[in-house]
Amino acid sequence: MYKKLFIPGPTHVREEILQAQTAPMIGHRAREYSDLQGRVTPKLQQLLYTQQPVFIYASSGTGVMEGSIRQAVRPGKRALVTVCGAFSKRWFEIAVGNGIPTDKVEVEWGLGFRPEQVVEALGQGDYDAVTITLNETSTGVQNPVAEIAAAVRAAYPDVVILVDAVSSMAGVKIEFDAWDIDCVLASSQKCFALPPGLTMAAVSERMFKRAGEVPGRGYYFDFLDMLKYYKKNQTPATPAISLIQALDKQMDDILAEGLENRWARHLEMAHLVQAWGRKYWKLFAAEEFLSPTVTTMVNTRGIVVGDLNKALAERGAMISNGYGDLKEKTFRIATMGDLTVADVRWLLGEIDDILGLE
Repeated sequence: MYKKLFIPGPTHVREEILQAQTAPMIGHRAREYSDLQGRVTPKLQQLLYTQQPVFIYASSGTGVMEGSIRQAVRPGKRALVTVCGAFSKRWFEIAVGNGIPTDKVEVEWGLGFRPEQVVEALGQGDYDAVTITLNETSTGVQNPVAEIAAAVRAAYPDVVILVDAVSSMAGVKIEFDAWDIDCVLASSQKCFALPPGLTMAAVSERMFKRAGEVPGRGYYFDFLDMLKYYKKNQTPATPAISLIQALDKQMDDILAEGLENRWARHLEMAHLVQAWGRKYWKLFAAEEFLSPTVTTMVNTRGIVVGDLNKALAERGAMISNGYGDLKEKTFRIATMGDLTVADVRWLLGEIDDILGLE
């Protein structure tokens, strides 16, 4: 049965976007592909308020997380990972798995980072890079990346700032140039409301310089190699052409909606869910760090989340259980992509009816 997805990825994909993937196949070294990438890239730059290159990889977000941190740390230096949940912790595991000397600074899950915490942690070692998760999908926390980046840049101007925006890019305003960050990446299956398989990543001049100073920076995600091809509206390896055709269509629709309208819609949907959560449950994230794209509820009523989802499936909807150790202790409702305020009102009404909430 068809289910409208209110989970934090993959998200609901409109029929028009699915159909855009069925356009005739083209050669990836042909002019037709260069024209396609040449159309899409400026739209992504507009989305991210940047003049810097925005790369499109045939990869999950995790791949570019790995690629970026491999290119950010020079021999003899260290990486610092900020951890506030399961997905921010992944960057630590990636760095350690690649043999990069890495430390982490953690806050209690449900909290985010304040700028002074990150600056203080950077003062404890000889760091080349810091990773920040803009939106922690497991806890429903949004970190104040603009403020953190400003504080880091003032105190440690040479530290490369890597940002995981996987569950927020295209759903919240990210001003890449104004924030002066060095790599921000996101996957296609979340706020972009596309099928999985693409990662978009904006990269700064500082990051390109750093990559050039890192031996053994990898092959597939090599930013300098990617840049050479990018200048010709090409990619070093075969791109996911059908997905990029869908991205082209979706970016037209995003810009037609209007970026400020899009950010406002995501916020309005989140506010609806958060108000409902305060009434019937408890919000897992601290109020000052609430995410506009995913809300995590504490399961204060002791429901079986799996059973709720079975009942919702019969009505054509799906929410998400808690992630990892938070499974059944929490549940998550995503408000991202092409969902509407009306969709969210409908979902909450269905849950109210199933659980007898008044």
